[in-house]
Amino acid sequence: MDKQVSETANRKDEHLHICLDKDVYTKVSAGFEDIHLKVSSMPDIDFDKIDTSKEIFGKLLKAPILISSMTGGSERSKYFNQMLAHAAGSFNIAMGVGSQRAALEDPQLEESFSIVRKVAPNALLFSNLGIAQLNKGFGIEECQRAVDMIEADGLYLHLNALQESLQPEGNRDFSNLFDKIETICKLLSVPVLVKEVGCGIDKETAKKLVNVGVKAIDVAGLGGTSWAAVEMYRQTLPIRKAVSASFIDWGIPTISALKDLQEFQGKVAIISSGGLNSGLDLAKSLALGADLGGFARKFFLAAEKGEQVLHQTIEQILLELRISLFCTGSSSLLELKGKGYSKR
Repeated sequence: MDKQVSETANRKDEHLHICLDKDVYTKVSAGFEDIHLKVSSMPDIDFDKIDTSKEIFGKLLKAPILISSMTGGSERSKYFNQMLAHAAGSFNIAMGVGSQRAALEDPQLEESFSIVRKVAPNALLFSNLGIAQLNKGFGIEECQRAVDMIEADGLYLHLNALQESLQPEGNRDFSNLFDKIETICKLLSVPVLVKEVGCGIDKETAKKLVNVGVKAIDVAGLGGTSWAAVEMYRQTLPIRKAVSASFIDWGIPTISALKDLQEFQGKVAIISSGGLNSGLDLAKSLALGADLGGFARKFFLAAEKGEQVLHQTIEQILLELRISLFCTGSSSLLELKGKGYSKR
């Protein structure tokens, strides 16, 4: 394994350690407390007949839940990916893996990702690469390899301009990427999704992404894990640590991003992530027009405590979602849409 590959894998383990053991949450709220659901005091529906299923990218999910992209590229992350994938398969929900760059650079690391399809043969799975890699020699061949590695149903290209600018080893050339995204969208065997990693996606960027052929936008807004905080803990130079701390609360809160992207509903799938902590937060996201709700660190911390805790966490979110539907008089996700409003 060459030095660059080794450093990439080590960085993945370092990220895992920090996310598990350090305070990496933003101090800015995702905004869910400002959203209310329309209450139905006498719901004319049967709780046991509520339908939480969602068809997306050709697969019918039991519920619109996404285990958001987190990890891969090391032996330790293989353990988490295997457990998370097993949960995705058991509950028939979606899952995305972390950046597969390390495995493309070193095939020995592929199993930390390919394990997800082995344990979840029928799950909706998304592969993942950083957008900046398209300016570092990656093209359609590497994107297709990432997809084939886990037999993915779609490819996430993640936007992480802030994180790259804070990393000492970051890739900071984000120029002329829309044309490259368009090429990937045209040639790749599966749909392309684009996500942020905790700073939200603005309306102008979303419009350009829709125009070049992206099929889903994951807002991944401010309000959950801050990768500026993660990078702060990695820094060894005081000045770089201080700079990272300055940007911990940088970005567009998740609810604000969802509202900004409402005009694209029906054109692309909208995924809400960043600070979701319950089935009620998921319901609020769906009411505002999201197609899926993504949970990252919540599932990650649960998985660290074992499979039973992870499954109980998902069961709790599912029950909270069903109660939210019931108490708004919604027998399906479609009926929930439009029932969210701001109290301000």
